[in-house]
Amino acid sequence: MALASSALTALIPIAVLGSLAVSSFSDVDAADRIIGRYNLTGAGAEAVRSAFSPTGENSAGVGFFGAIFLIISSLSFARASQRLFEQTWELKPLSVRNTRYGLLWILSVGVYMALSGWIYGFLGWGKFGLVAAIVEVPVSVAFLVWSGWALSAKRIPWPDLLPFGISAAVLAAAYSVGTTVYLPHLFDSYAGRYGSIGAVFAMISALFGAMLVIVGSSALGREVLDELVRIRRGERPSQDEVRRQWENVMEQTRSRWRSARKQMSQRRGKDSDED
Repeated sequence: MALASSALTALIPIAVLGSLAVSSFSDVDAADRIIGRYNLTGAGAEAVRSAFSPTGENSAGVGFFGAIFLIISSLSFARASQRLFEQTWELKPLSVRNTRYGLLWILSVGVYMALSGWIYGFLGWGKFGLVAAIVEVPVSVAFLVWSGWALSAKRIPWPDLLPFGISAAVLAAAYSVGTTVYLPHLFDSYAGRYGSIGAVFAMISALFGAMLVIVGSSALGREVLDELVRIRRGERPSQDEVRRQWENVMEQTRSRWRSARKQMSQRRGKDSDED
């Protein structure tokens, strides 16, 4: 959720500014791209236009304080992403000492977003955007590997990041296809309930899912890397150890499932009491 919130405060200003820059060359802005990407109509489309379109007759600009806010929010997102790689790969935190690479990474995010939009615009949305999502996978692998390398200040060699990049890109492509189906309903539902601010709620929900994919892929990538290293060394766990680890994983899964069911039951009870 922290990554999703940081992404929201950083990516929306970047998308708006990018839309203003591109509007001088094209009639399609960020709102139109989002609406076309997810086939939004009605209240959902209006909410997106309200969130991304500048108010007033003149084009929106960026003043001094706006630029400061944009830099701070972007660096906050970069540092949150940086901490993800540092914690997953057990590196010493660098914090503000990696600001140079953080700013460079933010610029690469803008380039990646533009390239992704071009891929979907060139190939068309098609059936759930499946073709564009598949074509985007190699681009996502390159961007994610570069992200880990830059945000770790070159402390993680890029070959070590390949398992993470590949798994995250494939899962992100599957998530992209899923959001094509589900997000229109989400935008319409939130927009009908909360008005224009509903678009923001829908976006942070979508970003939460995307960040969940990234966090899960980083853990998976690290585990795959460690396993590959053990295989190269000729290390093999005993059958008892494998069985014990599997039982621990299943027990943790069952425990979390029981906790989730208990929380859902308590929430339903509260809703029934309120009704």
